Amino acid sequence: MKILREVGITVLIAVAVFAVLRLTVQSYTVVMSSMEPTFLQGDCIMVNKVTYRSSGPQRGQVIVFNPPPPNEESRYPFIKRVIGLPGDTVEIRDGKVFVNGTALDEDEYIKERPDYTMAAIVVPENEYFVLGDNRNNSSDSHVGWTVPRDNIIGKAWFTYWPPGRLRVAKHYSYPGVPVPEQQEMALTGAFGVQLG
Repeated sequence: MKILREVGITVLIAVAVFAVLRLTVQSYTVVMSSMEPTFLQGDCIMVNKVTYRSSGPQRGQVIVFNPPPPNEESRYPFIKRVIGLPGDTVEIRDGKVFVNGTALDEDEYIKERPDYTMAAIVVPENEYFVLGDNRNNSSDSHVGWTVPRDNIIGKAWFTYWPPGRLRVAKHYSYPGVPVPEQQEMALTGAFGVQLG
């Protein structure tokens, strides 16, 4: 009887640990080349699923998400970098990405500058504008869709396989990008703080 009880407790603990891990982190394999050179096809990454429970993604972070229309038939989640937040104006021209009129300095992490143009758009409320780091080989927001907040699975955390690619995911920030007035008003109303 004592042995059965100990086995039962061990099984319950294992199930509880497994459930907590499934709710907080998840493993994914990169199946496309749209995030090169940051993530390569075949990289296995760990994704933090808790990070965005209390706040949304920030500009420059790499997220994993369920593909929105017209990509919902994809069997795999997408991985892209957040470029535009709700209310941001994003434009692509002259080989550069502009957010709220400011060109982003992206040479450190993109494969090559975009060889396409995109007229300025305003990112809808509760949605995010994302691009692959492999700008010229990525199905992303430059072709006309954005990512609803509810589609976001989590934030890329680190690459764990293959062993030679073991590294923490690099997320960037763009301190020179101005905050649109509607974003500032929404944050002030939600948190009672004024952005500087």
